[in-house]
Amino acid sequence: MGQPEFLTTVDATRERPHVMKKLPEVTLAFWIMKIAATTLGETAGDLFSQTLRLGYFLTTIALFLVFVVTLVVQLRSKRYNPFFYWTVILSTSMAGTTMSDFMNRDAGAEYLTAGTTSLGRGPQGLGLGYPAGAAILVSLLIAVFIAWKLTGQTFAIRDIVTFRGEVLFWSAILVSNTLGTSMGDFLSDSSGLGYAGGALLVTALLAVLAVLTRVPAVPDVALFWIAFVLTRPLGATAGDFLTKPTAKGGLDLGTPGSSAVLLVTLLGLMAHAHLRERRRAAPPGGHHAQLS
Repeated sequence: MGQPEFLTTVDATRERPHVMKKLPEVTLAFWIMKIAATTLGETAGDLFSQTLRLGYFLTTIALFLVFVVTLVVQLRSKRYNPFFYWTVILSTSMAGTTMSDFMNRDAGAEYLTAGTTSLGRGPQGLGLGYPAGAAILVSLLIAVFIAWKLTGQTFAIRDIVTFRGEVLFWSAILVSNTLGTSMGDFLSDSSGLGYAGGALLVTALLAVLAVLTRVPAVPDVALFWIAFVLTRPLGATAGDFLTKPTAKGGLDLGTPGSSAVLLVTLLGLMAHAHLRERRRAAPPGGHHAQLS
């Protein structure tokens, strides 16, 4: 028996050679890169909004514009490029971090670091709280999936080959990353589990999903999207664990240093994925096959 489709999928271009693949295969490497990107999204979002004191509102606008630019590059690409794809994932993670913070937080003392009186420049946040913010984001994600279903586009990412399908895919990614940030912050700040405890809980839930891939009655597509949402709070809690003060249960490594290490890690993974794609695209026999 092969690996579950949830963990690894067949390349659609092997079954339909005329289709140019735009999205990656879902393998173990995919999930490792997803967690690395979402953890970096958490630390980098906090770096801009909190450490550099740009505030949630201004940072959200700036990062959303970055998301739009990276998305346009991805949509205009003719085939899958790991650097383009994972840059969009990273931009949705960063934007999702500050969007969630702006929705859920305000200028209350519980959200301020010692010695500060504001969250940064611009509006301080809507202060909806994690339950209300999560309810709104879940509703938005359901709306995206309903619209997706009505268009008749496939939910399986290995078969997304149309412009409309890709736009719907990235819309769901942005909302799910924002929702995942809210879930991660709730686990870290309000659940009593702390940063490490929240990360362990999400890891346990992901392990349950991996077991469910062996249950034929559970759709692989549903498991994929649940896992995609859950890897975001894993990144959020891991990012908080790296950057927050030791008094709050973190390692106090700071957002600049943590972001730099995570960025180098992600770039290394992207380069590896790019080389792998080039080897896959090379004709049998390599350069010499072209001369024969």
